[in-house]
This record gives sequence, structure tokens and C-alpha cells, in this order.
Amino acid sequence: MKRTINFLSAIALGFAAIACSSAEKMAEMAENVTVKCEPAVLEVVAGAIDATVSVTYPEDYFHAKAILEVTPVIVYEGGEVKMEPFYFQGEKVEDNYEVVPSAGATVTKKVHFAYVPGMENCYLELRGVATNKKKSVEMPSKKVADGANTTYMLVCQKGKIDLKADGYQEIIKQTAEGQILYQINSSTVRNSQLKGQSVKDFQTALDEILANARKTLVSTDVVAYASPDGKEDQNAKLSDNRSKSAQKAYNKVVKGKEMTGDVNVSSIAEDWEGFQELVAASDIEDKELIIRVLSMYSDPAIREKEIKNMSAVYSTLAKDILPELRRARFIANVEFQNYTNEEILQLIEDNIDVLDETALLRAATLVKENAQKIEIYKKAAEKYESAVAKYNMAIVYVHMNELDKAAAALNGLEMDADWNNAMGVIALRKGQLEDAKAYFSKAANQTAKENLAVLDILAGEYEAAAAKLAGVEGYNAALAQLLVGNYAPAAALKCECPQAAYLRAVAAARQGNAEAVKTNLEAAGKCEKLAAKAAKDVEFAQYR
Repeated sequence: MKRTINFLSAIALGFAAIACSSAEKMAEMAENVTVKCEPAVLEVVAGAIDATVSVTYPEDYFHAKAILEVTPVIVYEGGEVKMEPFYFQGEKVEDNYEVVPSAGATVTKKVHFAYVPGMENCYLELRGVATNKKKSVEMPSKKVADGANTTYMLVCQKGKIDLKADGYQEIIKQTAEGQILYQINSSTVRNSQLKGQSVKDFQTALDEILANARKTLVSTDVVAYASPDGKEDQNAKLSDNRSKSAQKAYNKVVKGKEMTGDVNVSSIAEDWEGFQELVAASDIEDKELIIRVLSMYSDPAIREKEIKNMSAVYSTLAKDILPELRRARFIANVEFQNYTNEEILQLIEDNIDVLDETALLRAATLVKENAQKIEIYKKAAEKYESAVAKYNMAIVYVHMNELDKAAAALNGLEMDADWNNAMGVIALRKGQLEDAKAYFSKAANQTAKENLAVLDILAGEYEAAAAKLAGVEGYNAALAQLLVGNYAPAAALKCECPQAAYLRAVAAARQGNAEAVKTNLEAAGKCEKLAAKAAKDVEFAQYR
């Protein structure tokens, strides 16, 4: 009788074991299954959510003849997205799924979802269906992780783009010049020279300078020369004597005029520079040969010897060139005050036609309305065929987000670094990221490098972005640093715009600074879009 009771007990225990491992019991015991996720908070990177999920099935949980279908699902406000399911099987199932032994095991799988707007407030769960002997039982859902962090999407994608320099000079350097000539080996200034046309023109120019409120005579140079024939030491002495007589002559020339600025007197022993200029401007038959000799030899004595060896030419030089180099020059150095910004703005209204190319280019930067900027650039382009005006007009169109007009304005211009960067920005704004990358890479300047960093951030290459923006200040640079774990630049952003405030709030949240989170989110809340984002952003989950 005792053997019968023991036998029946064994049978009962066997049925109990089978019952505990049935599909129904797997569902009932699902709470004993543990789940971990890396990262613990989901993150969107390069437009996708990727995570690694580990599920631990305890001992005596997985029925030897059961098949378990596990489906990862992202649930968000706009709906849900399912992955293709994973399949697992017990030890006695004759199929090709991954086996989970009755002794228990941990299985690890990677999950991948394309980001959909709204997923910044979502969670990942596992849904299962256990099948045993053709009977299927739905398993309780297992929540895996919350999410998803979309902080990288805060990157400013407008693209950095620079105007070409207008070349406008507030102060224009000018000179007025006159000269006197000396006879060979003489330092005496002849009266005829003081009454010559060159001196008269110089005096007239001085009168105009002194009478013009926009012109200031800042200094005058009196420079005496000797022609580069003869011995060098004798020429040095001669030019020095000429500088002394030239200074006296200058005093006579400007007598009675209210001159300003210093008078600088100097001498040049042998005027080889002037010699080369006069030869180059002449119609001497062998002038190219003479210039070549000057480039070949730096020693004055050798130069003179080689030139004198050209007997057919030297007589012409002695007659037409060398006498012009026995001279003293009076050079007035003048600063001309160009139109001020205020004057340019007034001239735009009153008489825009008096503005030259560079003044028009400057004018376009001074007006506020983009439509008026375009009109001024068009005028400069039409009147002066200004390539700079056409390029800068394209930049204004980019700022207006009229991208097709911007591309049209760039058409036909030189494909330099600025052009490639501008085309890259147009492509970036159109979402044509591969084209943008190609243009920025061709530009290869600092501005394009900063734009490439934007593409790195969008691609999830945060370290590369931070490296490209090293030493750069500003919003995107601060974001790149934040994404690699350096929060100081974001916290230190000085800009008071809502976007900068939001980034400061993120940095504060990651550092546990609740007060700074509150202050900066209030500032960011001035932008309705950012206020709505903050209400759902996982970055601030613990502060809500």
C-alpha cells in the first residue's frame, strides 16, 4: 500500500512539474523573468533608436516543448512601432530557433527602430506569445526602458555662411608727388626746376589737399637719389648732398602754406628700383634683357658692368633713363576720409548713384530689410558687374530661405571656397546631406569645417564634431561638447535666446542643478515649440 502511495505521489509531482512548465504557467510566472536595457534611457542617434536588451529566464521556467515569440515594441503618443519578433524554443523543440534550456539562461538581442516624431516621449516593451502543443498564450508585456533622448536634434541646421568682404575703406591712403631733377654729379637745385611743371602740379595738389575737409596731410617724404652709374661710394655721398639741397628746395616750394605732419628727409645712393621701372615702361628694344640682368645680379657694381657691356643699349640708357634718376621727390602722404556709415545711409535715399562698387557693397550691409539689401546688390552687380555683389546677394537669399534664388545667384561665379560653402549650406537646408558634405569638403575652410561638424552631429559622430569645433565658441560648439559629456561650454553660453537657454537647462539637468534647470526652462519657454518639447523631454523627467 505504501509503494502505491509513493508511486501516485511521484506521478502527481511529475504532472505538477509539467503543469508548471506549460505555456500558461510561463505566462503566470513571467514576473520572474528579468529584463535589462543598454542604454537604460533610450536615445535617438542619427535618426534611429538602437539598444541592447538582455532577458534572463530563471531555472525551470522555459518549457522544454514551448516556443516563445518575443516582439519589441516602441509605444509613443502617436502610436506604436513593432520590430520583427525574435523566437526562442525549449530543449525538446525540433526547430531552428535559439534554445533556452530549462536550467535557465540570459539571451541578449539588439533592437533597432527608425525615429518617428513623438518618440521623444515613449517606452520600449517586450510582448510575448508562448506556444505549447498548438496552444498559444499571450504573455504579460515587459517594460524595458523609457525614452527617447533627442538632444542632438537641438543642433542648429541653418549652416554658417559668410559675406565676402566689401573692400570698403573708411580711410583711403593717397599721395601727391612732385620732383626736381639734378645735373650729373651735381647737388645744386636749379631755379628752373623749382618753376617746372612737376613742382607746380605738386603745389596745386597741396592746395587742394589743405582745402579739402575730407583730406588730411599726415606727413611728407623728401627723398633724394643718385642714378646707378658711377662708383657706389661717390653716389652715396652725392645722394646725401642732394637730400640736403632738396630739403631747402621743399621749404621754398611750400612756403606760405599751412603744412601739417612731419617732413621725413632721406637719400638712396643708387636708384635701381626707379631704373627698373623706367626701363620696363620704355620702348627700348632690349629692355627684357636689361631687366633679366637686374634679376640675375644683386651686386650694384656687377649690374652696372653688365649693362655697360651692352654698348648698343647703354647710350640710350644714358640719354633717356639715367637723367630721370638724378632727382629728389616730394611725396605728400594723405588720408582721405571716405563716407561714414551715416552718410552712406543718407546717400542711399538721396543720391545712390554717387556710390562706387565698394560703397554699394557696404551700403547693403547697413540697411536692415533683406529686400532692400537685394536691390542694392542688384545695382552693384548691374552697374559694376560685381561678382562680390552677386555672391552676397545669394547669401541674403539663403537667410531668407529662398534657396532656389540663392543657387541662381551663385550660378556662373568662381567656384572658390566661399562658393562651395554656400552651395553646401543650400544643400544642408534642403536636407541633401550627402551633397552638403561634398561641398563643405571642397570648401575646406574654417566656416565649412564648422558646417561639417553639424553633419557629424546629425550622423551621431559626436567626438568628430567636438574635434572640428574645438576652440570655437557658440551654440553648436557647446552642443557638441555636451554630447561628449563636457557640460561647461553649454552652461556658459551667454546668448539670451530661448535655444541657448534650453541647452543650458539640459546641461544643468545632467549636473543635477535643479535651480538652473528651472531658471533656464522659464527662459526657453518664451518659445512655444521649446516649451512643448520641455514638457516631454526625458532630459527633465526627474524635474517634473
